[in-house]
Amino acid sequence: MPNESKQIHVIGIDTSSAESFFEAKQNTIFKAERIAAPQRILDSFKTWLKDKNIKNHKFEFISTEKLNDFIDLLKKEKKKTIVFSGGDPLWFGIGRLLIQSFPLSKLYFEPAATSFQLAFSRLGKPWQNTQWISLHGRDPFSFEKAIKKLPSSLVVLTDSNRGGAKEVYQLLHSLRLEKKYEFWTFERLGYKNERIIKINSIEDLPGDIDPLHLVILFEKGEPQIESNDLPLFGIEDSVFLQNPDCPGLMTKREVRVQLLAELNLPKQGVIWDIGSGVGSIGLEALRISPNLKLVSIDKRVGSKNIIKENAKRTGVSPSLIIEDDALNIFRKNKIIPGLLHPDRVIIGGGGSNADLIVEEVLKLINSTCIIVIPLISLKSISKLESVLKPSANKLSISQHQSYRGVSIGEDIRLSPLNPVFILKGEIQ
Repeated sequence: MPNESKQIHVIGIDTSSAESFFEAKQNTIFKAERIAAPQRILDSFKTWLKDKNIKNHKFEFISTEKLNDFIDLLKKEKKKTIVFSGGDPLWFGIGRLLIQSFPLSKLYFEPAATSFQLAFSRLGKPWQNTQWISLHGRDPFSFEKAIKKLPSSLVVLTDSNRGGAKEVYQLLHSLRLEKKYEFWTFERLGYKNERIIKINSIEDLPGDIDPLHLVILFEKGEPQIESNDLPLFGIEDSVFLQNPDCPGLMTKREVRVQLLAELNLPKQGVIWDIGSGVGSIGLEALRISPNLKLVSIDKRVGSKNIIKENAKRTGVSPSLIIEDDALNIFRKNKIIPGLLHPDRVIIGGGGSNADLIVEEVLKLINSTCIIVIPLISLKSISKLESVLKPSANKLSISQHQSYRGVSIGEDIRLSPLNPVFILKGEIQ
């Protein structure tokens, strides 16, 4: 039950049923001396008073649009005050500022449904697993960080001063994820003129979009991809099915292109992709040289099915996919004779046993072979170099740093990808 002794009673309101809400709360409301709210709610309240022909109660009305002035007034004039807030006042609402300015002994909160709860209810979608962020006065990096985790749904509280939904769409586009998500805008939720639009391109964004709006991104179902529509190599990251437990954990497009160049792929032969992850490097190698025989090896549970699916998407067929630890594969001779002696080897995934894997690979090389190892640790380079050096006729090390442009309003920020060191050994 509400504590009537509290000086400031903050009530969340669902504006879609304002009149019935005021009716239900009238006993509490008429004990107040002051009514404070955003102007749109004040207008609704005054209309309700007029419709009810209530004239014998004189309230002091205060707009909360200028929050600092409002807080100062509450501190100076200690009147019994009701503060109406859209939705939940403690969810990106006025509640946080009030808690910072007054002791809890003076405050009482009653929440209503939040804007994003209303949005999900309009589409009839559950929201218990959704992620959410606010861009109000915040660096867009928070959006980039959240979306790279590939959530099933993401609520974005937009900043209309930076373009609102347009900023979010540009960010999604620059991160090359617009094809992975449905993009919905929700304006004036709870009002008679609320508007909900599914945005398929930036041209769909209305020019008169209300400042009072939010965006929700919903992950699309797995796309129907025609391999003939894909480039020969340099395929976008979003094309590949990824492990849901480790979203974004794959060799990025810019690095894949460089690694494929370092492999100097022959027209025929055997290529091993050890620590293949989602299989992207080996599968793209088959697109460049279709007559190669690919062995994909990864120890992560479920990797075999992911690589099979990505092989379908890219229109290629690996000769062998093994879901097991590489050292265990070598010890148990799990690679069939026709694929036992590689002409090209890519060893990814890092790990403390990479040097032992290289030693096993070297034992199985019959003739000319190129071994390429992408690394993110300087410490690993010297360790692996010492293993490769006795067998390699030519050894090289290079470092690669790529950046992706991310839209910030009308400007662009360069967002760095992790730097990668590439160790290459050529054996003849």
